[in-house]
Amino acid sequence: MPGNVSRYNTGVTRRLFNCTLAASALLGADAKPNIVLILCDDLGYGDVRAFSPESRIPTPRMDALAREGMRFTDAHSPSSVCTPTRYGLLTGRYCWRSRLKSGVLGGYSPALIEPGRETIASMLKQQGYRTGGFGKWHLGLGTAEKIDYRQPFSPGPLEQGFDEYFGIPASLDMPPYVFIDGNRVQEQPTATIADNGETKRGPFWRGGPIGPSFRMEDVVPKSTARACQFIAAAAKAKTPFFAYVPLSGPHTPWVPSKPYQKKSKAGLYGDFVEEIDASIGKIVDQLQSSGVAGNTLLIVTSDNGAPWEKRDSLEAAGHWAPGKWRGQKSDIQEAGHRVPFIVSWPGKVKGGTASSQLLCHTDIFATIAEVTGVKLADGAAEDSYSFAPVLRGAAKSRREAAVHHAGNGMFSIRSGEWKLVLGRGSGGFTAPVTIKPGPNEPVGELYHLKEDPHEDRNLYAQMPDVVARLTKLLDGWRSADRSR
Repeated sequence: MPGNVSRYNTGVTRRLFNCTLAASALLGADAKPNIVLILCDDLGYGDVRAFSPESRIPTPRMDALAREGMRFTDAHSPSSVCTPTRYGLLTGRYCWRSRLKSGVLGGYSPALIEPGRETIASMLKQQGYRTGGFGKWHLGLGTAEKIDYRQPFSPGPLEQGFDEYFGIPASLDMPPYVFIDGNRVQEQPTATIADNGETKRGPFWRGGPIGPSFRMEDVVPKSTARACQFIAAAAKAKTPFFAYVPLSGPHTPWVPSKPYQKKSKAGLYGDFVEEIDASIGKIVDQLQSSGVAGNTLLIVTSDNGAPWEKRDSLEAAGHWAPGKWRGQKSDIQEAGHRVPFIVSWPGKVKGGTASSQLLCHTDIFATIAEVTGVKLADGAAEDSYSFAPVLRGAAKSRREAAVHHAGNGMFSIRSGEWKLVLGRGSGGFTAPVTIKPGPNEPVGELYHLKEDPHEDRNLYAQMPDVVARLTKLLDGWRSADRSR
């Protein structure tokens, strides 16, 4: 934990560790559960066959987890792009409350998580958990406007509650191309890689500094291997552990390692998704071989939707990564932020079940707190609602509404079947990004998702009472310091 405990986690050192009756019912007589949180990068709702049977990409390991556990069909990332979702997931707080109001960080950006703010990792570390992260960080490092990788950096993952961290600083298409291990890089980025341009989506990356031995196709297998080593060591030590595994794929560049090339029959993207699925399987296998699978809460999801256009579908044999939803990554439309979400916990979560509970990644924080018997501090996880009751078999959690956020900062709010968008256009990658309303045209968008899941019929002008109610709710949450 950081030494400078701030107002964000005042009272954390005086945390009450008593389990609630609800948490006791879920935990049973077992020791504290191990927790594995796998966050795929740009995996679309339509990629996983458990969610979209028409997917042209085999995903046997994720499908098996869905059969053995619970899949959530109305789960959402707090943003439709990378960095804000990672902030929201680890802190339980919407990122638009931070300094980052739109877009994402780069590979040289300073740390985004505020000093002293509690994270899932720091919360669990205080309970005696061994904590490790393996994969894409993308939350900034250090305090300088542009980090100097020749020096150890702080703050970074180690200051955010992780005992160890191995992975890459930002997205796999952003320089510098290096592995970070703890608070430093493994190899200085003394070489340069040219910008390949975006002639095709698949092999796209930005030019810039790179470690001489760095290979993009090594990132997923090396991150997976380190996660498995961590699990094996913690299991051997009989220490409860938290493994955060933010895999760097299938985000661009689509660089499947050799065993997965030309395997899926759905182009480079399909091959990369197959490798991600297999990597998840390797982690599951490690849990089993280490003898800890029965007491491990495993969550698999994605940081946002897939970037997907007609050209991508043509190269992927007609595969459609967004599934039945409109839009793509970065968009305010459903495909930008509605994501696959699977929870497996043998003996605790009933297998083969599905929930339509509205869920946001910020809710993972409060859920983990509840199942480990922690009372949340007042200044922590301000936008997090536990879905532990749903895991126990309840129909609903306390969450009744959620805020969505597009890449350009456009807001939307969902309540029941109604979805209100404050603005016109996608707010992201799909053209038009913004639409200036003409005379007598609605200034926003309103959809009833049960009757219109593809968001084709804008009811903003016809339903002023719904617009007013949802606008008031969103304005209230934005002006307050919390929604919980």
